Order: sequence, then structure tokens, then C-alpha cells
Amino acid sequence: MQAFGLILVLLLAATPALALPGPMSDAELLAKSDLVALVRVLSVTCTAITHDDFAKQDIRNYSAKVELMEVIKGDEAKGGDVNITFHEIPKGLLGPWSVFYYPGEMVWTHLSRDGDAFTTTWWNGRGALVSKAIITKLPSKPGETVEVPRVRSEHPVDH
Repeated sequence: MQAFGLILVLLLAATPALALPGPMSDAELLAKSDLVALVRVLSVTCTAITHDDFAKQDIRNYSAKVELMEVIKGDEAKGGDVNITFHEIPKGLLGPWSVFYYPGEMVWTHLSRDGDAFTTTWWNGRGALVSKAIITKLPSKPGETVEVPRVRSEHPVDH
């Protein structure tokens, strides 16, 4: 019986390490982000498949090309395009959770610079959905892309 109690205590003590970290506040997201913008996702490309040895799963990596519809914070210009990288998280580890982007959707997001591209600042950095995705199935093989046409007339660029 003592062994059972010890095992139970060890399991409960280990649980927080596997828990999803808490969300950032709006103020934290704004402070820690290099770019805060309303984006329209134009395309998503599967860039690679990597193998997670711990989870024994293949993980897809993606790059989303987005048009900046409105910019709240950052050096990027409204009307310009940026790339956002994201990837799957092994199922069963932390949720699963990840921040995905789908072609055609328009969404507010908080981004951090990562070389020539951006990544979502935190798991709750993707904010309010303004319009739904047109394509909800992401590509599954490296090099495959799903895309929607650019619609410039929705939000003209200020000159």
C-alpha cells in the first residue's frame, strides 16, 4: 500500500511538467511581439517532415504566406507579405496544441521574428478570427502548397 501511495505522489508531482503553459496576457503578447497584425492567409506550404524520436511520430513543418491587412505594431508595411512558420506538436504530449494558419482566413495575430520569417509569439498569440478559412486541409507532403487568390480590393493599401 505504501508503494501505491508513493507512485501516486510521483505521478501527481510529474503532471505539471506536462501541462500546457499558461496563456500570456494581452499586454505581455504586445510587449513580446515584433509584429501584431490582422493577416489574410494566402498560402500554406509543407516545408518538411521531421521525426520526433521521443513521441515516435512524424511532425509536419509549415510556412504560411500572409498579407498584412492592418498593422498595430511592427516595421512591416500594411499590404506587404510575410511568412509565418509553424509545425505540428506530437499528439499526446501537450494537448496536442499548436498555432495553425489556413488559406483564406483573416485573423489577428502576435508574431515574433525568426530569421527571415515570423512565428506566433505564444500559443494564445493567434487572436480573433475575422473571416473563416476557405481551405481547412493542410498539405501533407514537403513541397506541396495550398493557396487562395489574393483579393486586393478588400483592403486597399494606403499610399
